[in-house]
Parts: sequence; structure tokens; C-alpha cells
Amino acid sequence: MTAGIDTPDRRGRTGLHRTGLDLTGNPRVKVRDVTLLSCHWYVERTTTFDFRNADGTWSTQERETHDRGNGATILLYDTDRGTVLLTRQFRYPVYVNGHPDGMLVETPGGLLDEDDEHPEVAVRREVVEETGHTVGEVERVFEVYMSPGSVTERVTFYAASYGPATRTHEGGGLDEEGEDIETVELPFRRALEMIRSGEIADAKTIMLLQWAALEGPFSGTGTSAGPGRRHPEPS
Repeated sequence: MTAGIDTPDRRGRTGLHRTGLDLTGNPRVKVRDVTLLSCHWYVERTTTFDFRNADGTWSTQERETHDRGNGATILLYDTDRGTVLLTRQFRYPVYVNGHPDGMLVETPGGLLDEDDEHPEVAVRREVVEETGHTVGEVERVFEVYMSPGSVTERVTFYAASYGPATRTHEGGGLDEEGEDIETVELPFRRALEMIRSGEIADAKTIMLLQWAALEGPFSGTGTSAGPGRRHPEPS
């Protein structure tokens, strides 16, 4: 009996060795075999498939995939004060790969609790847990595969206004998940400068900040504080 195959893993899943075998969307790809390498909280697989090249020839290829589920993230902004609300927390993977102290400045967000959970539901929950803010209307920005060479994760990006009226909880993350999260409020101009200096090195955060400058709440204002395009007031 193997966890994740015929007995549930720690997230209650079985049949993880069959993922991908029923794919039919691309006639150039024929999945032949899936081997489950590990399933603790995340899932590692090796998949063997036949691929028809552009010249019509077929080749057999093998890929390892890391499945951590899908996620959602959100940029919290205050156009009246020209600020954004970010988080700072320790990330061991970046620490072991060259980040000076592993303390990463990020937009709040996290993984969907279940495969069928709506990303907006997840991101609203994460915002409360991490920052203590309960936001009103949210704007869906885009949906992105963050590391398509090996990671299956798809992240949905959102934006919403925040202010004193949206602060409803303590924030800081969940103790039972080992989270110790600090909120970081920054002038929008300063946040952009931190991208250039390397102080902000998280991909999703950089993407949302640049979106905010190019076509989001701070577009049309350069990088200065002050009202951009109008958005609903914090509820």
C-alpha cells in the first residue's frame, strides 16, 4: 500500500499516479506513464510522454513536475496616500539559494486550500490572516504560470484598495502553520525603487507593482504619490 496511490496522503489524496494520463487537448502529446516520486504536502512526479515534433517525427521525453497546487496573490493599495501594503517573512528556499537573510518582501497571498476553491475566496482569506485587512471589491488582474519548466502552479493575481477602515484583524499569519509575517507599508515610489535595488526580489510582487504603475491604480501619475484612476473606496 502506497500513500497517494491506494491510501490517502496527508491531504487525503489517492490516485496521484494517474494525473495526466487522460489528457487529450494536444494531439502532439501522448502521455505514456506517470511515476509518483513522493507526496508529502506537495507532489513530485516523473511523466513519460511521446511528443510529435514540428517536422512530424516523434520523440519520447521525460519530465519531472512539482505540484504544490495553485495559488492567489493580491496588491493592496491606497491611492489617496500613494502607498501599498506588503508583507515580509522568512523563506528558506531563497535563503539557501543566495538571498542574504531569506526575509522576502511580498504581496500577501497563498495556496488554495482545495483544488476547487475559487482563487478570490483564497486570497481574501490570506489577506485577513497575513495583514489583518478585510478588503471590499477586488479586481482580477491576470493568471500566470510562475515556473512552467517544472512547477505546475498557476497563480491568480488580484488588486484591491485598503485603508484604516479595512483593518479588522491582527494579521501576522497563523501560528499553527509556523507563520511569522510582518506587514510593510511603503510609498509606491519607494516600492518601485526597491525593485531596482533588489530589496524586492519576489516575482509576483514585482509583476503587480509594475502593473500598478503601467495600467493599474497608479498609472498616469508617473511614480509619484497621489490619485490615479479611481477605484472603489475601502469598505
